[in-house]
Amino acid sequence: MNTIWNLFFAMLKSGLLGYGGGPASIPIIQSQVVNEYHFMTQQQFTDALALANTLPGPIATKLATFIGYQTAGIFGGLAALIGMVGPTAIGIVLLVNALSALKGNPHLAGLIAGVRPVVVVLLLQTAWMSSKGSFPDWRMFGIAILAAMALFVFRVSAPLVILAAMMVGAFFLVPTK
Repeated sequence: MNTIWNLFFAMLKSGLLGYGGGPASIPIIQSQVVNEYHFMTQQQFTDALALANTLPGPIATKLATFIGYQTAGIFGGLAALIGMVGPTAIGIVLLVNALSALKGNPHLAGLIAGVRPVVVVLLLQTAWMSSKGSFPDWRMFGIAILAAMALFVFRVSAPLVILAAMMVGAFFLVPTK
């Protein structure tokens, strides 16, 4: 039961502090799951993040549910999910009311503008931390280069790039014993 509460509180912290949406929550989730509560290793977290990215929907909720389920079964998944979405559900109701009241306030516009660079840095931090161990050989680096070209140069849809990488992995990156 203690693990379920810890999952709830880990995701509650992530949900409360994850300003900027799901991708900006990933470093906070990572810190809670890997460093504070030790539910997963860094490699397991990176694998969970990769798997969660293959499914449709918000990344933070998928990741929280996966981590919770992996750690403590169905009740762990539910506790983590509730911890993650609870603050957002309550916050959006409060935010809509506050924004309606403060519409046109220059301080609010400044607050939002000031936090945008921090969100970008959080995303870069996630990319950096996830890259450790993700490129053990030249094939992984090649997949990354091809994915970047597909996304940025040829504007291929991200889900198609993910599916292509999964197919390449399934057929060409099968570990040998």
